Amino acid sequence: MARVRDIEIHEVPADLQPVYRRYAESYGPFLNQVKVFAHRAPALRHVMGMLLELADEAVLPKRYLEIALVAVSRANECTYCVAHHAPRLVEQGLDPASVAAILAPEVPGFDEVDTLVRDYAVAVTGDARRMPAAMVERLKAHFTEEQVVELTLRTTLCGFFNRFNEALGIEMEDGVVEDLLAAGMRLDDLPHPEALAAGGG
Repeated sequence: MARVRDIEIHEVPADLQPVYRRYAESYGPFLNQVKVFAHRAPALRHVMGMLLELADEAVLPKRYLEIALVAVSRANECTYCVAHHAPRLVEQGLDPASVAAILAPEVPGFDEVDTLVRDYAVAVTGDARRMPAAMVERLKAHFTEEQVVELTLRTTLCGFFNRFNEALGIEMEDGVVEDLLAAGMRLDDLPHPEALAAGGG
């Protein structure tokens, strides 16, 4: 259990219950996360609602989105987010060993654009104030400005989720670790695998 009590679906306003249910089930196995966000109806409505809407539009190809999310979560050492997103990146055709080594200088299976997206996500996370203008220009050679904005939005939002999850001790949902292992990943590929044994997220 997280460091605050769970909010069940019947406790949220009726108009937000579809957002709660869909984020927890079809967006991903994020039930424990939504139970915490539901303490604040505006967060459930606007943060989770925005992510559902962005997923519906799919402006950014899934491969690049997941590269950014896994890279940021590895950089921030968020066990919860790496466990949830690493299998999605394997689904995009990357070898599990490559996903585990996503922050390495050379990632097997990465092409030039994959590496650029990874490097951008790491730069945004590490010191966005010193973002090289040339890196953004390189992105614009492969992505529309709309996609660059979405990539930046999702990268920075992922950093927010990393910190939120860790600060409030959101635990892994049932089945997430099994999904990770079924994708060919190992528990040792997570930033803090010992947290799972301790019941943390």
